[in-house]
Amino acid sequence: MADLKLRWGVLGTGAIATKFAAAVHASTTGSLAAVGSRSLTTAEGFAATWGAPRAHGGYASVLSDPEVDAVYIATPHTEHRRWAIAAARAGKHLLVEKPITLDAAGAQEVIDAARSNDVFLLEAYQYRSHPQTDLLVDLIRDGAIGEVRLMQGSFGFHAGFDPSSRLFDPALGGGGILDVGCYPVSMAVLLARTIGADPTGAVVAGGGHVGTTGVDEWAAATITFDGRFVAQVETAVSLNLEWVVRVFGSTGTITVPSPWLPTRNSGLVISRPGPADETRVVDSAADLFTLEVDTVARHLASKESPTMPWNDTIATMQILDAWRAALGVSHPSDAAS
Repeated sequence: MADLKLRWGVLGTGAIATKFAAAVHASTTGSLAAVGSRSLTTAEGFAATWGAPRAHGGYASVLSDPEVDAVYIATPHTEHRRWAIAAARAGKHLLVEKPITLDAAGAQEVIDAARSNDVFLLEAYQYRSHPQTDLLVDLIRDGAIGEVRLMQGSFGFHAGFDPSSRLFDPALGGGGILDVGCYPVSMAVLLARTIGADPTGAVVAGGGHVGTTGVDEWAAATITFDGRFVAQVETAVSLNLEWVVRVFGSTGTITVPSPWLPTRNSGLVISRPGPADETRVVDSAADLFTLEVDTVARHLASKESPTMPWNDTIATMQILDAWRAALGVSHPSDAAS
């Protein structure tokens, strides 16, 4: 790369694509090379706002752009699989917004495409790139709360019912489980791996409320890993929930008050019987998206990042599949997209 920076193309021009474009500008490792939208006018407006040299009226032309090294896929869930595989075949490195696809089978296809075309692939859980998550993992590995046995994690909000919204449309992968329930599930997978439990083959028992449009509006699940680590997770798009993680060990508890959107002054609290609670604050000047952009560049040669390895992606999607199946929730497959 002539400018020694990773040249990014963005597929999509929505709110999350806007956050990503800002992060690329703030990063030390990337530059914004191109943007694609189904509307050329929209792409041109986005490119003008964020200083992208090229705007494309379609996603395929971004993938054929020789000035693009990597693409960020910020399309609706249902389009992730199609464009991730196409990008891999075009030789572009990949950052795919979560969930990587609608199901584990689609996720495996994307991973296989990345592997066979020798490109980098990362599923975009920004919190995984933040040092607060590194601190949590380090504390657990160091035995700060003894043997870890249980996790509670929740992420939910009340969106206000709108059957035309992607959150409530099964054809667009709507519902809480895929939109934000994936966060506590992915955290449970991370912690299971950290303590040496197998994240694959987890036993999932779930329940919840399926609304009139056929998506899960609020739901909870108990996930058991190797019969020795249990995660209780909750999600919603029609119910305000805590955004919190609590990890329980044999000698104490770690509470993460802001696990999904940590900021510069975020941190966690260690509680043990007897002594006063200990608060650990993590000082990180960069925002979540910028940390993720730099994570991609740092691990590009390895093709996958230790922050969210491919096995974690598959394990997370397998649990999400089982959780939705427990509620009888299904979405049109993205396989033909």
